[in-house]
Amino acid sequence: MIHLTPPGNLFQDQYVTRASELLRTWQGEVVHSYGLIGVPLAKSSISHSGAHLAPAAFRQSLSSFTTYAVESGCDLQRERIIDFGDIAMHATDVTESHKRIKDTVYELLQENEKLFPIIIGGDHSVSYPAIAAFQQARGKTAVIQFDAHCDVRNLQDGGVTNGTPFRKLLEEKHIEGDYLYQVGIRNFVNSEAYIHYVKQAGVRMVTMEEVETVGIQSVIQSILKEVGEKAEHLYVSLDMDVLDQAYAPGCPAAAPGGMTSSVLMEALNLIARSPLFSGIDIVEVDPSVDFRSMTSKLSAYLILSLLTKRMK
Repeated sequence: MIHLTPPGNLFQDQYVTRASELLRTWQGEVVHSYGLIGVPLAKSSISHSGAHLAPAAFRQSLSSFTTYAVESGCDLQRERIIDFGDIAMHATDVTESHKRIKDTVYELLQENEKLFPIIIGGDHSVSYPAIAAFQQARGKTAVIQFDAHCDVRNLQDGGVTNGTPFRKLLEEKHIEGDYLYQVGIRNFVNSEAYIHYVKQAGVRMVTMEEVETVGIQSVIQSILKEVGEKAEHLYVSLDMDVLDQAYAPGCPAAAPGGMTSSVLMEALNLIARSPLFSGIDIVEVDPSVDFRSMTSKLSAYLILSLLTKRMK
């Protein structure tokens, strides 16, 4: 008798459902649930980056997990994540790539009114067109940005990069300053000029010192209360360099002094329960420098945890 399994399937257990089985290829149908959108752009990074490899690594990392959450007793096996595939990037033109991202995300959101986008970058520049499209399609949107950096670099020195997405969003009025919450900003990776800029713009900036002193639960609950009083939707932009480098070896800008994975997970789990929470992007994962896929696996784990909390 011939014994064959699909490529890469070394072992199968009839009682185990792999999280990768949640993915379903989009067939053009209207989507009423979660949709995965890959954005493989790394050319706009100001440092060497293989972040364009992250969408594929994210999909692969899902196979490392099952669909069952033992702590809550929830099983995601009946959930579906529709995989829209990757947005085709221009080979050399970052501006054209951003246009493609904005046009594609906007059209998908317009045609799928109940779609919850899970956008996997790519460097952080992809958040500029993605959030602009989300705001245009869905209406008044508050954004929680988990990040070590403010990402409001000037546009004269280097043009549009992964250090400028929130500068562009603010200056082009896609979001107002008081609708942006930056959580995890920390020492020695920002400049005084940019801290001054976000404060002048009315952005609420939460440093790592505040996270550690007040506690992430208090920080997020306070933000959610404010968001609930003024916004129609809440979008999360997660730069993995908000984590301490020990937890994100595959993040190009990872440095000491950041969050633990448990703290970040607690924050996202709190946000997941908000009825306004309507979309997320995860950026700045470079699989080419990752160690044992730790950072890619963490991003996949965070999404699974988030889905479990929303299901519950």
